[in-house]
Formats: sequence, C-alpha cells, structure tokens
Amino acid sequence: MATIVLVHGLWSDGSSWAHVITELRAMGHEPVAAQLALESMDDDVASVRRTLATVSGPVLLVGWSYGGAVIGEAARGVAAVKALAYVAAFAPAEGESVSGLSRKYSGSEIPKYVVVAGDYTYINRSTFGELLAADAPAEAVAIAAATQRMVRIGLDRVKVNPPAWLDLPSHYLLATDDRCVPPELQHEMAARMGAVVTEIDSSHAPVLSRPREVAEFLDEACRDMLTANTGGN
Repeated sequence: MATIVLVHGLWSDGSSWAHVITELRAMGHEPVAAQLALESMDDDVASVRRTLATVSGPVLLVGWSYGGAVIGEAARGVAAVKALAYVAAFAPAEGESVSGLSRKYSGSEIPKYVVVAGDYTYINRSTFGELLAADAPAEAVAIAAATQRMVRIGLDRVKVNPPAWLDLPSHYLLATDDRCVPPELQHEMAARMGAVVTEIDSSHAPVLSRPREVAEFLDEACRDMLTANTGGN
C-alpha cells in the first residue's frame, strides 16, 4: 500500500482534507495531511518535507490549489515520492509564481473576495463559499471559513525552482467550475506536465464538495503509481 500525503492551499489548513481522509481510510489508505504556516514558501516546503520524513514510501504527494506549487518544490530529491497528484492546483514551471499564473487568463475571482489585514490576507468569511466552494454543504463551508489560515502577503509571488513534475508521473483533477484557478489554466498546466487528467464538475474545492470523487481519483493515482513501480506485475 502506498502512502498518500496531502497538502492544502491558501486560506485553509490540513482539516480541509478531513472528508477526503475519511473516504480514503474507508478504501484502506492511511493518509497524512501536512500543515502549512503560509508565512513563506520555503517554510511551507520544509513543513511538507518534515511530514514526508515521518512516513514510509512509496508516496503519492498531493497538492490542492497553492499546495500544487509547494509539492513541486518539496518532492525534489525525496526518493520516497514516486508520483504527484494535483487537485485544482497550481503547477508553476521554473521561474513562474502562483500569482503570475493566476493572472494569465481571465476568470480568477480571488481579488474580489480577499481582505487585507496588515501584512496578511484572508477571505471574507460570509462569502468564503461563493469563491471557493459554492457547491459544498453549508456546514462544511462554514467550518472552512472559520478555520482558514491567514496568508502573508507576497507568499504567492515566489518564483519556483525546477519542479518535481519534470521527473515524476503526475495526475491532475481538473475542476470545471473553478472561480480561483481558471479551467483554461488548469488544462494548460496539466498538458505541459503530461499529467493524466480527470475532470470533475466542481468548484475550486472538491475536497469539500466532492470528497468521495477526490478520494477515488487519488486511489486510482496510487494504483497507477504502484503498477509503474512494480513494472506492471
């Protein structure tokens, strides 16, 4: 059995994966969610690497949203990570940033909902669901809004190094009704990675609205990873 390590996005924490974890456990997996401070990219990458050091391989490393940029950095040089999975996630190439990618195509509504508080930002709690998870249950949205982490301004402007997807097989879960990462951008990033693409009729947060389907996507990615690592036997 592979280990699945889950990495959350901006304005969230590891609890955003709670329902996906429940579904994965029902399938026999023992997933682990990393916790990001969202203070700096370097700190977030280090946090994921610390989490990776606590599990055994082979590992499927998963990123949602900004978490996609983090896993591309964190997996470099970590032999246990055998594949990557992206859930409506940013996958910057060398020299690109999350903020730069978010402006490449029209459709991202993040600027309309972000509230600046000193050196940090958060999403207006009363409209959190409109941006991230319009299709999720109201209680799940309320909890996500209440537990969101504030994000240090400038975190998403960091330009990344050569990402791990250059060397590792990747899977991409593409959210077709995403108001944060335009679907056109998701298509482009997945294509240049050569990722196996699965589309889901979901908001930016299928982890909240469609946890069963997210778990099935990750389970299949694990199966593909294990098959590749055993030579198809």
